[in-house]
Amino acid sequence: MTEIRLLATPKGSGYQATVSFPDGVFFNSAESYPTIREAMAAAALKLLDMTDRLEALDRADSPARTETS
Repeated sequence: MTEIRLLATPKGSGYQATVSFPDGVFFNSAESYPTIREAMAAAALKLLDMTDRLEALDRADSPARTETS
């Protein structure tokens, strides 16, 4: 199973969101948001715009994928 983490952490007087991928790549929101809800929503929307990365996750986690030795 593939796990993508979406976190909100305090930054300044608000919150910053972080999205982490299973391969160790992550991105933070450039801005801080007044609420956790707004920070998480902004990060989720940015993630949805990353279609190449999402498609790569689908290919990596596909049951049709076979391993060769």
